[in-house]
Amino acid sequence: MKTSPLFCMIFIFCSLQYFTVVVHSLEYDVGDTKGWVVPKPNATNIYNEWASKKRFQIDDSIRFKYGKDSVMVVSDTDYKACNSTQPIFFSNNGNTIFKLDRSGYFYFISGVSGHCERGQKMIIKVLAVDEASPSADGNTPGSSGAASISCSSIVPMLLLVVAGTARLL
Repeated sequence: MKTSPLFCMIFIFCSLQYFTVVVHSLEYDVGDTKGWVVPKPNATNIYNEWASKKRFQIDDSIRFKYGKDSVMVVSDTDYKACNSTQPIFFSNNGNTIFKLDRSGYFYFISGVSGHCERGQKMIIKVLAVDEASPSADGNTPGSSGAASISCSSIVPMLLLVVAGTARLL
């Protein structure tokens, strides 16, 4: 018994109707190629400028690459005062990966005396789930290059190929 091409198209459509593959998390290198260093005197806001150009989502990670230094997560009050006495998180291994596990703000500073005051600090805003939902143009603000393949884009092309092959058009 021969299977109808129309039956195949309907089966494929129904099977893939809810199929979506999305890359949910990304890893960012803080400061890109410069890494986590004390900024030059005329560029004390480089890390906040870098972070403001990104759309961080829950489960993204940021990698700090540095030499003889450290990275700390602190409260907003300690960030403003460059106070490193009560860190929420501390690392000094030279290659720190920090997972952004919630929405909201994260405040990072260097733990080396004087570095924060010279601009080695950064605020990251992680988008809430509703902020990362697709916009009117279909783009997800928080995706930052994340790949997304949905059934709605694959199925029509697949149906055209199957229909063309079966000479139904």
